[in-house]
Amino acid sequence: MNQPPKLNIGSHDLPVSAKLADFMMTGWADTERTDVRPLPCVPFTAPRREKLSALFAGHRLIIPAGTFKVRANDTDYRFRPHSAFAWLTGIPGSEAVPDTVLVFEPRGNGHDVYLYLHPRSSRESVEFFRDRRHGELWVGRNPTAKEAEVAYGIKVRHINDLATDIAGKSDTILVRGEDVKVDGLIGAHEREGELLQMLAELRLIKDDFELEEMRKAVEATVRGFEDVVRALPDAMKSERGERIIEGAFYTRARTDGNDVGYDTIAASGAHACILHWMRNDGEVNDGDLLLLDAGVEVESLYTSDVTRTLPVNGKFTDAQRKIYQLVYDAQEAALATIKPGAKFRDFHRASQRVIAKGLEEWGILPIPAEESLDPEVGLHRRWTLCSTGHMLGIDVHDCAKARADQYLDGVLEVGHVLTVEPGLYLQPDDLLLPEELRGIGIRIEDDIVVTEDGYELLTKDLPRHPDEIEKWMARLLENR
Repeated sequence: MNQPPKLNIGSHDLPVSAKLADFMMTGWADTERTDVRPLPCVPFTAPRREKLSALFAGHRLIIPAGTFKVRANDTDYRFRPHSAFAWLTGIPGSEAVPDTVLVFEPRGNGHDVYLYLHPRSSRESVEFFRDRRHGELWVGRNPTAKEAEVAYGIKVRHINDLATDIAGKSDTILVRGEDVKVDGLIGAHEREGELLQMLAELRLIKDDFELEEMRKAVEATVRGFEDVVRALPDAMKSERGERIIEGAFYTRARTDGNDVGYDTIAASGAHACILHWMRNDGEVNDGDLLLLDAGVEVESLYTSDVTRTLPVNGKFTDAQRKIYQLVYDAQEAALATIKPGAKFRDFHRASQRVIAKGLEEWGILPIPAEESLDPEVGLHRRWTLCSTGHMLGIDVHDCAKARADQYLDGVLEVGHVLTVEPGLYLQPDDLLLPEELRGIGIRIEDDIVVTEDGYELLTKDLPRHPDEIEKWMARLLENR
C-alpha cells in the first residue's frame, strides 16, 4: 500500500491554513489523459531489457534514474536521468521524473521489470501544490501510473513502495551512486562493477532506433553550427564574443532538442589550444579562428559531438590553411581505415602518422616521424596530445565502462558509432614553433556509424574541406 507522501517544502514557504488546503483540493477537472500511446522506442527497449536479464538470471537488478542535484542552496539543476536507465526505458529527457527506479525482479530464468515512479499528484492530497520537487503546480505534470505503463511498456509501482518491496531480499545488484536513498537500502554486491560493464557493452552496438535518433541529433547540430556562423558579426562586437557563440548554439539545442550534449567549447584565437576550454569568456576577433566543439542532445538523450574550426572573417590565412590542411589530411587517413574488423585504434594510428610526418616536413619535430611514432617515444604528441576519437551515443563519451578488449583494444563492428577528431594545438608560448604558427588550435571532428561496407558519415552535411568551409560561410553570412 502506498505510503503518505513526504513533502519537500522550503523553510521560507508561507504557511497554508486548513481552509486554504481544503479549498485548493476542490473544483478541479478530471485531466487523466486518454490519448497516450506507446512511445516509438518501446519495440527496442524491451529487447534491451531482455538482453540484460539474460546476463543476470536469478539476481535482482536495480537501476535508479537518479535524483535532484543541488545547484545552489534550494535550487536544483535541470534533471537528466542516468544513461543506463534512459537506455533501458526510453523515457525522453523532458518526461523523466527524478527518483524513479527500474527494478528487475527475478522470475525463473528471467525477470519481471517494474518502474517505481513518483506519479502525478492526486488532487485529494496537498502534494500537488505544496511539494516543491514533485508537486504539479511547482514543476509540472508527472504521468499517472496508468499513463506511464502505456507509454513506456513497463509495469509501474509507486516509488513509496520501493523500500518495502525490496526489504530483506538478498542477491540484489545496484547501480550505486545515483540515488543516496536507494544506496542506503541495499548492501554492496561483488557484481556491481560487472553490471556497469555489461550496461556499457550492451550499448556499443546501436539499434535502428538509436541510429535514427543520432541522425536527428546531427541534423540539429548542423543547424546550430549555421546559427553560429550567422552570429559571428555580433560576436565580434562583444567583449565576450565567445558567449554570443555559445548562446547561439544553446538556443538551437533547446529549440530542436533537449539540451546540449555537453558544455559547448567556443574557443577563439589561442583559446583553441586549450583542449576543454569551456569558460567561453573571450573575444572573437577578425582574423582569428574559432574552434567550436558542440552537440545537440535530442529528447531521447542521444547526442552528436562535432567540431569545426572556422575563420572568424570567413577566410583562412595562409598559416591557418597550412595547419588546417594537415589536420584534414590526418582525418582523411583516419576515415579510410574505418570498416568492420578494423582495430579500434587503427584510425588513431593513421591520423598520427600523417601529423607526425607533417611536423617533420615543417622542421618542427626534432626527430624523424618514424621514431616519434614509437609509443615509447611519441614526441609529436606535444602538439596533438589527446586521442583521435571515442564511442558516441546516449553519452558523449559513450560506453566508457566497457572493458578494454571490447572497446579500446577491440575491433569495429557494424553499428558502432564513433567520432574521428584529429587536432593540432600550437600553444602561443611554444618557442619550438615558428612565430606565425603559434596560438593556433585546429580540430576537425565528425560522427560516423560503421556499416557493412565501411562507414556512413553522419555529419556529411557540414563542410570539412577549407575551400568548402569558406563557400559555406560566405553563403550563410550573405543571407543572415
